[in-house]
Amino acid sequence: MSSTDEALHDVSDVESLERRIMELALERTGAHHGAILLWDEAKNGLAIHFHVVEGLIVTLPDDVLPLRRADGGFNGVAAYAYAQNEPYLCVDAATDPHYAPYYFEVASVAAAPIPYQGRAIGVLSVSSRRKHSFDDTTLAALQEIATSSAKFLRRAQLYHASRDKSGRPFLIKGLSPEWLEVERRIERVARTNVPVLVHGESGTGKELVAHAIHFNSARADAPFVTVNCAAIPETLLESVLFGHVKGAFTGATRDKKGEFVKADGGTLFLDELGELPVPLQAKVLRAVEDGEIQPLGSDEAPRTVDVRLICATNRDLPAMAREGTFREDLYYRLSVMTMELPPLRSYKRDNLETMARVFLKQAAEKHERPVRRLSTDALAVLMAYDFPGNVRELKNAMEHAVLMASGEAITAEDLPAMIRDAPPTAPAPPSRHGEPTLAEMRERWLAPLETQWLRELLERHGQNVRRAAKAAGVTPVTLYRLLDKRGMSRARARRS
Repeated sequence: MSSTDEALHDVSDVESLERRIMELALERTGAHHGAILLWDEAKNGLAIHFHVVEGLIVTLPDDVLPLRRADGGFNGVAAYAYAQNEPYLCVDAATDPHYAPYYFEVASVAAAPIPYQGRAIGVLSVSSRRKHSFDDTTLAALQEIATSSAKFLRRAQLYHASRDKSGRPFLIKGLSPEWLEVERRIERVARTNVPVLVHGESGTGKELVAHAIHFNSARADAPFVTVNCAAIPETLLESVLFGHVKGAFTGATRDKKGEFVKADGGTLFLDELGELPVPLQAKVLRAVEDGEIQPLGSDEAPRTVDVRLICATNRDLPAMAREGTFREDLYYRLSVMTMELPPLRSYKRDNLETMARVFLKQAAEKHERPVRRLSTDALAVLMAYDFPGNVRELKNAMEHAVLMASGEAITAEDLPAMIRDAPPTAPAPPSRHGEPTLAEMRERWLAPLETQWLRELLERHGQNVRRAAKAAGVTPVTLYRLLDKRGMSRARARRS
């Protein structure tokens, strides 16, 4: 048994399996970015099932790469390696005929086909923003991992083929310690049937979390039904949730199924739970506790349904329970497992660039626009903004920018005016005259630009501070001070 076999032998669930294989590939090649791509017969392309970008795990639904571009060339290094069933080394993306960017531009790529019974079932790849990061030794190590992992990844391929019919949820994992706790809870609770309460500001991703719980549960092939309690008039909400019989009220000309019935066997997601009227809360409690629902106007025996309830709110339900505007017994029943979603501003410094590039890619593909890059000035504007609308606002901003962009790169002028013209967050203290000085204004704009420059500088020089300092024309001591000033981790930086 090889060392790779030993490392994977006890891994049971598919996501943990893919994560471990990717960890092995990054560890043995020294790369910081990588992907597992598995062939999807139904969609006739390579599906990116596991992608690590700047330490984040990105999962996009329906993210499938056709082997060929419109011009007839291969759609990237992975596509070429798969088609040729041979490992491939790209040492300089700028001159490589088979290179194509996926989430962001890189300078070098190593890709190895995953062999199973004499044919490739996918590709294992790693990449770097630095040229000549990999060599034949790297490629051999990657091929060894791909070969040893093939039987495990074949299982993952079959799993995805059976589960992707219900649609994979979009997720970016590893954003912050708070998000890691959310992810841990998703893994713990998904395969149970207990109610889940998701709390967070508007736009933090509450529905995405609900989708992730449903997709990873035994109910994944059953319906996932969403009801926004704030978007439906109070007089109609009972009918929407529980249905009604013909003649129950003026205009009820036929029987109507409620969302609880539509979600039978699956999951019902109640968004904006805090807006649920108090008189209706008793019926929801009965449905949760006993699985019984009664259509509006019906005098027949209650119908039994099997529904897993996930609820979301941005309101303080415990305070509402104390005030009597939300039933205490319903709150305790629905909050068996609670998840607190952090706002984007709490983790944007380290992760915003990757998130913005992922949303850029989504929007460019959706609108068939040739936009590939995010300019430094646009990134600086995004970094200086507070994002009160959280992840949803960032996603909408990138879609707006993709539509406005006139070339391959998004500039600051392409961003929404609300973001472009907003005052920077965490402003420097005002001068004694009450107005910010020129130095203070420079610092506000320089910080995000300098942080990005430092990240790319270290990436190009393999995290070697001495080489990076020499290339930048400064001493290593100066570069270390600058890293400290910008609050950047030196954990991966090397001295020599």
